[in-house]
Amino acid sequence: MEDIAALIKRTASGEPPVISLRSVKELAGSGGLSQLEIEKTALASGVIPERYERNIGTLGIEGQAKLLDACMGICGLGGLGGHIVELLARYGAGHLILVDGDVFNENNLNRQILCTEADLGRAKAGVAAERAAAINSSIRVTTHQVYIDPDNVASVFGEAQVVIDALDSVSCRLDLEEGCRQIGIPLVHGAIAGHCGQVMTVFPGDPGLECIYIEGEDRGVETSEGNPPTTPALVAALQVQEAVKIMCGGELLRHGFLLLDTATNLYQFISLR
Repeated sequence: MEDIAALIKRTASGEPPVISLRSVKELAGSGGLSQLEIEKTALASGVIPERYERNIGTLGIEGQAKLLDACMGICGLGGLGGHIVELLARYGAGHLILVDGDVFNENNLNRQILCTEADLGRAKAGVAAERAAAINSSIRVTTHQVYIDPDNVASVFGEAQVVIDALDSVSCRLDLEEGCRQIGIPLVHGAIAGHCGQVMTVFPGDPGLECIYIEGEDRGVETSEGNPPTTPALVAALQVQEAVKIMCGGELLRHGFLLLDTATNLYQFISLR
C-alpha cells in the first residue's frame, strides 16, 4: 500500500491535499484496488478525497475514515429509508445493507424521494441500490428484497455495526429491535405521523420501543394522520446524524426519544429513565 500512498500524494493537489474522483477511479483501475480502498488509503495518508472535502470540517479526516470503514443497515426504503440512503451515500458510509420487500406504488410519490413515475412497480431495494451507486460509486451496497422477521435479522444484518429503523409497522420494528439486541448492535429508531416525528437510539440493554408503543398496536398513527413530504426528510436526517455519531462519536438520543411537531415548532426530549 506504500506505493499506492505515494501515487496518491503525487496525484493530489492543494493544501490540505485533495484527490479528485477521476484520479481515484484511475488509480483503482491501474492498481487492482477498489475505489473505496483508494479513498481509505488517501485519508490514512492525509489526502482528502474531493467528494468528502466539505465533510471534513465537521467529521475531520479520522471521522471520515471511520465512516468509510462503517457498515450500516437500513430497514425499510420508503419515506424515511429513501432519504437515509441518499444521505449516507453522500456522507460516505462504506457499506450499506438495504432491506425492503416492497415495490413502489402511486401513493408513495408524495414523500418517498426514491420514487418517480418511472419507478412505479419496481422493487424499492433495487431502486435504492441504483441511487446509492449513482451518488457514490466507491461504496459497497448489499440488497435484500425481503420483509424483516424474527428469523432473518441476524442473517440480513450480521455484518452491520448499526441498523436504522425506517419501517412503518410496530410489530416489525419490535422484531428488528429484538434482533439487533441479540446480535449486539445499536438500533436508530425513527417514526413519522403527519407533522410529528420521533427519533431514538437504542443500544442492547437500553429501554426501547416497548416503552413507547402500546401492546397489540401494529400500525402507528401515520395511517390516520398521513405523511406530508417534509416530515420524513427531517426525521431521516436526524436518524442519519445518530448513526454517524455512533460511528464517529457524539451525544446520542439514548434512554429516551426526541419528539418533534413541525406544526407547533415543538422539539422535546422525553426521558425513559
